[in-house]
Amino acid sequence: MQTGKTILLTAAALLALLIGSAVHAGEAIVVYTALEDDEYPAYLELFAKQHPDIEVKIVRDSTGIVTAKFLAEKDNPRADVIWGLAATSLITAQKGNLLEPYAPKGIERVDPQFRDSGQPPAWVGIKAWETGFIVNTIELEQRGLPMPKTYADLLKPGYKGLIVMANPASSGTGYLTVSGIIQIMGEEKGWAYLDRLDDNMMQYTHSGSKPAKMAGQGECVIGISFGYRGLKQKSSGEPVETIWPAEGSGWDLEANALVKKPAIKDAARTFLDFAISDEVMRLYANIYPITSVDTGLPPPKGYPADPKSLIIENDLEAAAAARDGVLAEWSRRYDGKSESR
Repeated sequence: MQTGKTILLTAAALLALLIGSAVHAGEAIVVYTALEDDEYPAYLELFAKQHPDIEVKIVRDSTGIVTAKFLAEKDNPRADVIWGLAATSLITAQKGNLLEPYAPKGIERVDPQFRDSGQPPAWVGIKAWETGFIVNTIELEQRGLPMPKTYADLLKPGYKGLIVMANPASSGTGYLTVSGIIQIMGEEKGWAYLDRLDDNMMQYTHSGSKPAKMAGQGECVIGISFGYRGLKQKSSGEPVETIWPAEGSGWDLEANALVKKPAIKDAARTFLDFAISDEVMRLYANIYPITSVDTGLPPPKGYPADPKSLIIENDLEAAAAARDGVLAEWSRRYDGKSESR
């Protein structure tokens, strides 16, 4: 028989358990992301099915804007998780002591070249994206212009005023493209090339996908964007072809990290575990050909059998270290053609 004191203690323990469960059931996390706005909802739908007790509040923008926002909040971080932001941005955040190292469940499946080398890692990549030329074939034919195959081709006089590219200060796609060109050509020749490319440029956008969208709508002839976007637009019936430059495409990783905060939520770790799980990796692989975990799936339609053959050797640490200097120099030279914010 239970005494009154025992019953009271049992009731108190039960109440504490119920309160704890209620807090966990209502736990919400803030996730900063630069994933495409027509891409990430499918991933969140899967997460919601697996973890209906966790509310995910998404803050989405282009890479440069998310990066600037996150860095600016260093003394009072609002995000719990960074999801799908350029690894070069996360390396910068890591050096600023803004990330809490964490090894998500299943980390042993991640290709070592696609994650931070720390134990535990400060960031973990999920997929790569690369420079592509998205070309409107109808506009190209009407002007009697050849299909560009190389970076050098983009300098031809016939393309003057017909090219749109993302601003690297606000777009991860823009930065991986500029960084790739400099790595391929070297510092001096790279900037000389970008000077000549600017002569043919119509505009620099603040979104990495916008140049592809403009090409698809005939607002420009060539959009320097990323491969997935062009292939998606073609599958939707737009008159575009995606070309990967013969010299090799610049690239970066979309990567995840846990934000360093006084109180880190268990739900944030749960989300990062999910973000490299087999189920969501297969969703990533339906769109992107290079994922950090081998899914066994063939590359998406439009990519070659060996997608890694498209990309250059890329030193992400060096690209991250050079980022501020490259962006300052690029803005000094070319920002006059950027679209207004």
